[in-house]
Amino acid sequence: MTAEPLDDLPPVATVAAHTADVDALLTTGEPVRITGAFDGWPALAAGRKSAAALDTYLRRHDRGVPVPMTEAPPSSGGKFGYAADLREFSFTRRTRPLSETLDRIERAAADPAAATIAIQLLPLDADMPGFVADNPMPLVPVSARPRLWLGGPVRTQIHNDRDHNLACVIAGQRRFILFPPEQVANLYIGPLENPPPLSLVDPEAPDLTRFPRFAAALAAARVAHLGPGDALLMPRYWWHHVTSRDRYNAMVNYWWGGGGDGLGHPQDALLTALLAIKPLPSHERAYWQAMFAAHVFADDGVAHLPEARRGVLGALTPALRATLRQRLKSAALKS
Repeated sequence: MTAEPLDDLPPVATVAAHTADVDALLTTGEPVRITGAFDGWPALAAGRKSAAALDTYLRRHDRGVPVPMTEAPPSSGGKFGYAADLREFSFTRRTRPLSETLDRIERAAADPAAATIAIQLLPLDADMPGFVADNPMPLVPVSARPRLWLGGPVRTQIHNDRDHNLACVIAGQRRFILFPPEQVANLYIGPLENPPPLSLVDPEAPDLTRFPRFAAALAAARVAHLGPGDALLMPRYWWHHVTSRDRYNAMVNYWWGGGGDGLGHPQDALLTALLAIKPLPSHERAYWQAMFAAHVFADDGVAHLPEARRGVLGALTPALRATLRQRLKSAALKS
């Protein structure tokens, strides 16, 4: 065992980019490390050279648009999670000029007692289009927007994404601890009202007396160790804890393939179920649990019906989708 037991979790599979079919990989529902996906990026070459070289490269593409900056106090130890009351986070967000933020990150890297500073969610296509032109990513749909994450030794608490994610490391080392989507009950997730909802468990020092079910989540966990030039493909909903292991780290990620819009979004279906089903007595909730199991989660719940008589329980044609949407809109107007 190494000094950090999380490093010894079962690793995710690794594939080479020239053999990677992203669509096929996503159908497996499993995360995978991809090598060689962006070896020709100038940003990667700069990141491999030094932090100063990558900063110079980024400054060359700076258009003067303030960038999203995240800051956590020295007392946080670099942990980005909830504040004690769970209403706020342990970090603050604001926008500042790129050069100023890079300078602060550089100073913090030389001072272990400094605040943890990071650029997060910077939309490269809007703010640095020259970067996007120089550093193409053919593995993702053209609609996937690249975002930059750069900063100090951040530890981002367990959370998940509602879209597929391709994370590409261009500087420093990152470790992803990954938990399958169905482990949600064992992760002790925080309030939904303050997105993204985070786990209350620190996986690096779990309190198993307070959070006993986390042991089961840890038994199902995987690890991905990423260095410059490595990418991690995560199907949507996989929970992950991310540790930036160097004083300077940089990553570009892409999200795509959301779960629908408006009435067709699974998150809204969950909120509707919380409103309509959760307050019911236990025996009535059991009925709806069985209905969902039979008609939403089972693949053959209507196999006994003639195809022409399956209605909304069968294949949803555009006409049936429109009818169902209209019915739900009418129901919403009555509430």
